[in-house]
Amino acid sequence: MPSLTERDQQVIWHPYTQMKTAGAPLPIVRGAGSYLYHEDGTAYLDAVSSWWVNLHGHAHPYIAEQVSAQLLQLEHVIFAGFTHPPAVTLAERLLQHLPSRQARIFYSDNGSTAVEIGIKMARQYYYNQGEQQRCRLVAFEEAFHGETFGAMSASGDHDFNRAFQDQFFEVWRIPAPTTPDRARQALALLEGYLQTGEVYAFLFEPLVLGAGGMLMYEASVLDELIACCHRYGALCIADEVMTGFGRTGRTFACDYLREQPDIMCLSKGLTGGTLPLAVTTCSAAVFDAFWSEDKLKAFFHGHSYTANPVGCAAALASLDLLESRECQENIARISARHQAFRATVVDHPALVRVQQTGTILALEFATSSQTSYFNSLRDQLYYFFMERGILLRPLGNVIYVLPPYCTTDEQLADIYAAIQASFELVEGFAETVDAG
Repeated sequence: MPSLTERDQQVIWHPYTQMKTAGAPLPIVRGAGSYLYHEDGTAYLDAVSSWWVNLHGHAHPYIAEQVSAQLLQLEHVIFAGFTHPPAVTLAERLLQHLPSRQARIFYSDNGSTAVEIGIKMARQYYYNQGEQQRCRLVAFEEAFHGETFGAMSASGDHDFNRAFQDQFFEVWRIPAPTTPDRARQALALLEGYLQTGEVYAFLFEPLVLGAGGMLMYEASVLDELIACCHRYGALCIADEVMTGFGRTGRTFACDYLREQPDIMCLSKGLTGGTLPLAVTTCSAAVFDAFWSEDKLKAFFHGHSYTANPVGCAAALASLDLLESRECQENIARISARHQAFRATVVDHPALVRVQQTGTILALEFATSSQTSYFNSLRDQLYYFFMERGILLRPLGNVIYVLPPYCTTDEQLADIYAAIQASFELVEGFAETVDAG
């Protein structure tokens, strides 16, 4: 009989993968806590929460129990004209955690779509009020917001979107405010754009730009940018798909702000990594622009699986766990461990950047070769860590640690030790590049 990997290679097309040159996919048959298990029994420490979705550990029994119970109650119902208890309860509970301006929950099924919905909401908000001249979106140069066309348009100049660039709508760009000089430049450019009266929204990843390289910046700068938008009447959309649900140390990255967004996009950790689900939330003012006797002012967006009851049950179970004292203590513990480790390596010559926000730790390696997602160092680092039983998925020459909250101090120590061991690999790589 062919192996699972061999069967996969005959029928599967994997994401973000050049199938001709990629190594064979690893057959994972079980998960428990922070570990994933190969079919031969090898354990891999999941230090990236399986693409940032897993909050509480794999195959969490409480989430499984709640999902199982919901499956025996109601698996799905069309959400146009109908409702159900998990969707209403989840919306009520999420609003208790979100910034006070958020008033309504719109369900979808993934982060890219949540952002797409946010962009459409903001544009139609002004359209419904007769302000059709507001047709411009502002976003960071280094942003990444997803793979649907609106989300790709809003994202920065990423190599993997080149085939579609002639189909994107125009987005006005400002630099990510990662230094004081860049912050001043971003604010000046943003105000210049706003003065045209054409901007309908500013879309941003708060505090941490994920796929752009885990770039981090200060909440005070974002407060200035949001305040500037509101002075000129433009909406602000917070893409918290990655940063939500405790990743930055608080429930949402926007909890660090004085100002508030008008629209928020959430997914990834929403169900604790169990099932696909996303929400786009908005203020009462945004919702009211669609509240009309005119049916053409409705928001025409939906999916077959909108507000799936089983997904909502998983999200409610994950929220129960997130609210627990144990989980909050784990978030604080991991944040403190990351901070302490950062202090030990911040001046290492192999690194040009070491940043930490909450449970997110990012390290950028010095390299004289291409500093992008396709940096050849990426594959060397990936396999270096996998050989040590640790799943880290580098963004080019940037590695990051974003673990499930159940990850123990001993497991974190193993990750940190492997990172320190990788410095020698990187220094050797740099010497090879220079010699070449």
